[in-house]
Amino acid sequence: MSRRCELTGKGPMTGNNVSHANNKTKRRFLPNLQDVTLQSDILGRSFRFRISNAALRTVDHRGGLDGFMARAKEAELSPGALKVKKEIAKAQA
Repeated sequence: MSRRCELTGKGPMTGNNVSHANNKTKRRFLPNLQDVTLQSDILGRSFRFRISNAALRTVDHRGGLDGFMARAKEAELSPGALKVKKEIAKAQA
């Protein structure tokens, strides 16, 4: 299972641990991923995603899954989320 947010595309970053003696060792900064179930009001069903905490806050801010998908960039979405976006767009039309 990849460590990548399905809605925003946020993934691991690399950097350094820096000690008090200024020794540097490589490390990874992993995104805070959560398994969540989001409800679509338009489709009337729920979907399971593995998303970052920041993405979950953005979904709430934009008014739920339908509002988020309407404004989401297709390049950032996972293949599963892209299918959900197309289903929502088809149901709205």
